[in-house]
Amino acid sequence: MNEEASQEVITFCEQLVRLNGVMKALFDSGNIELIGEMNKAVKEMHRIQHGSEDKVLQAVDPECRIIYGNFDMIIAVLRTTEEGVIDAGAQTALNKFLHNIDELVINIAAALGIV
Repeated sequence: MNEEASQEVITFCEQLVRLNGVMKALFDSGNIELIGEMNKAVKEMHRIQHGSEDKVLQAVDPECRIIYGNFDMIIAVLRTTEEGVIDAGAQTALNKFLHNIDELVINIAAALGIV
């Protein structure tokens, strides 16, 4: 990231780091309740990035779209569970979506020069 980053980019990066931290806590603990905190970070990232005129945020749009789509799929899987019980198939799907998001977060952070 260059020295003249816009406030939009800085705020986006803060949310990206927040999302990464929540995901680490989720992977470490298995506490599915952290999905709510992920949701807040993803929504804020989308609010900042979606339709932005900032070239940096436009450059990461393809990766962001995949993050947003994977997060939507996580929510869809969780809504299909019976009384919040996550069976083996749902767990496999959740793990895949979470790992996809994790990989993209790292890719975006690298592209922005924060890792």
